[in-house]
Amino acid sequence: MLAKRVVFRNRWLPYLLVAPQMLILAVFFFWPAGQAIYQSFFLSDPFGGAGLFVGFENFQRLLTSNEYWGSVQVTLVFALLTTAAAMLTGLVLAVFADRALRGVLVFKSAAIWPYAVAPVVAGALWVFLFHPVVGTVAGVLIALGIPWNPLLNGTHAMILVVVAAAWKQISYNFVFFLAGLQAIPKSLIEAAAIDGAGPAVRFWRIALPLLSPTTFFLIVINTVYAFFDTFGIIHAVTGGGPAGATNTLVFKVYNDGFEGQDLGSSAAQSVILMIMVIGLTMFQFRYVERKVTYA
Repeated sequence: MLAKRVVFRNRWLPYLLVAPQMLILAVFFFWPAGQAIYQSFFLSDPFGGAGLFVGFENFQRLLTSNEYWGSVQVTLVFALLTTAAAMLTGLVLAVFADRALRGVLVFKSAAIWPYAVAPVVAGALWVFLFHPVVGTVAGVLIALGIPWNPLLNGTHAMILVVVAAAWKQISYNFVFFLAGLQAIPKSLIEAAAIDGAGPAVRFWRIALPLLSPTTFFLIVINTVYAFFDTFGIIHAVTGGGPAGATNTLVFKVYNDGFEGQDLGSSAAQSVILMIMVIGLTMFQFRYVERKVTYA
């Protein structure tokens, strides 16, 4: 059966409908990206004077810097842990919400709320909970004999920012996983139950494979989120510390550019970060999508 195709009588109407979106992309993506690429080849004057063209020197200094490679390692660990924690928790919540339980509507509404919280506010909430002096949860941990102090311990700081960033993204994953579960034909689940398959078998053999398109989509979205959209949380919770333990690439771009006034190096870092995210996304589409099962 041939798919229906929309035909516009006016040849310019499709371009007119796409124009607002293209204008937004040009102003808020292509133009800033072009400016970053341009500035990455210059040694910028922090006082606003003309920059000095240095070619690839900014990139060379970055790629030979131990501090920069340390930030790359921190970012990869942070992105992996945040993506895994946010997706796994969102999936578990979606599985429970998909059941016909009493009060499920209240449960769904409560699970979506964190996504409406601004990143800085979310970071501040977790700081108040886990601050070693005034934090309620930190006080409990210290009382139990756990020397919790994210201000001095890099591992504790990484745990705190991962928890805060994952908590912020759980709602997004929950909504998509729940929609994917509800789209699975109930007849498949019922037929498996009649054949004697238990809840765990039905989930692993039927529900999870049919959720693979949703899972693949969320892997891409959560990876981009961990690399780019967690700046506010890092800034509010740890400020990149202690001793660079949570100094992710996106925070380092801000810190070097706006605090250190090294705009050339900051622009070069943003270009490398953009290439890294594009490369990871292409890798996911090239290799991870092979395991996706489309119904």
